[in-house]
Amino acid sequence: MFGLLEKTLRRALCTGDLTLVSPSGRAVRLGDGTGTPVRCRITSPLWAAKILLDPDLFLGEAWMDGGLLMEEGGIYDLLTILTRNALCARRQPAGVKIPYLLRKSLRRLRQINPKGRARRNVAHHYDLDGRLYDLFLDADRQYSCAYFEHPGQSLAEAQLAKKRHLAAKLLVKPGMRVLDIGCGWGGLALYLAKVTGAQVVGVTLSKEQWELARERVRNNGLEDQVDIRLMDYRDLKGPFDRIVSVGMFEHVGVNHYGAFFGQVRTLLSAGGIGLLHSINRADGPGATSAWVDKYIFPGGYIPAMSEVLPAVERSGLIVSDVEILRLHYAQTLRAWRQRFLSRREQAERLYDARFVRMWEFYLAGSEVMFRTGLMNNFQIQMVKDQQAVPLTRDYIHQEEERLRAIDSRLTHLSSIPARARR
Repeated sequence: MFGLLEKTLRRALCTGDLTLVSPSGRAVRLGDGTGTPVRCRITSPLWAAKILLDPDLFLGEAWMDGGLLMEEGGIYDLLTILTRNALCARRQPAGVKIPYLLRKSLRRLRQINPKGRARRNVAHHYDLDGRLYDLFLDADRQYSCAYFEHPGQSLAEAQLAKKRHLAAKLLVKPGMRVLDIGCGWGGLALYLAKVTGAQVVGVTLSKEQWELARERVRNNGLEDQVDIRLMDYRDLKGPFDRIVSVGMFEHVGVNHYGAFFGQVRTLLSAGGIGLLHSINRADGPGATSAWVDKYIFPGGYIPAMSEVLPAVERSGLIVSDVEILRLHYAQTLRAWRQRFLSRREQAERLYDARFVRMWEFYLAGSEVMFRTGLMNNFQIQMVKDQQAVPLTRDYIHQEEERLRAIDSRLTHLSSIPARARR
């Protein structure tokens, strides 16, 4: 079986420097010898067969369970070679193409997310031990694409810049009622309340996030301004002057896009502004990775722009601005992965070595997808009335500078209370 895997990779790899070692110790060199040398070992014929038949699922499992060992370079380097060659390949191997087409044909069944299932899917990922997230996120636990304004900017600075960038596009005025759909641990809600003077309602399906976000609200003395609720966005009542959703849309499911934007339109006031920040599949509609669906984000799906904009249009909302953040998420994930790996021993004490390898594969694979251009991030601004926002985009920069003068003095908002880190 290793021979078939070798033959398949020899046809598929036209660039890179990959040495593949068989269970018996025989080494074969693949690619054209360019780039960072990578050497990996397949530890058994069974793992070779599994990877050959469905690499999308079994490559990650092999890494988690010791079926794949890196002898030179890391798992990030291996995934980079495989992904770059997949992008330039004229024909995908059957082990890649057939399972992918099957998953794509069944994706709507996998993405049916009624309220109960949506809650369970969220709990699978976000109700993990909070100390895990403290190992790799910034102190505000911003778990979405940061906004790097200049080279050398720290992760914390870039995450603050992301919140500022979002707030600038929302043009929030004091006293406005703002809804944060998928508020996470409350960082953006706190920012909007403290910096803009808004009245903020944040909703999440994660009990762990809800509890910590509420504690942060109390610790900041913002109980009169921020209301964090453990509830589904579909159960909300409006109206709201501003609606924002960051990193939550990937959990909605393609079947529910119409309901999502329909609810946003229902909840948004006549002169209101909505803003959606989400990962975007750059190469068109596809299917969720089998490994990601099984281990990381069950029921999740990263949308293509061509799937999102028609749903916005059908809802009756008007798209007033679109921005694509290209390599910002690659830089974010690089920072997360480096921080996580530097604290590997702490992560193993929280869970175990297998979990740590799983999380490393998740962070490495995600970074590769953004680094190679298969994924990026979009911010879509939506209104009911075209006059809700200024005629030119100059206001975004002007508002950012106004907010910067305020938030630069409020560094305490960027910290998770030490006693709340669980």
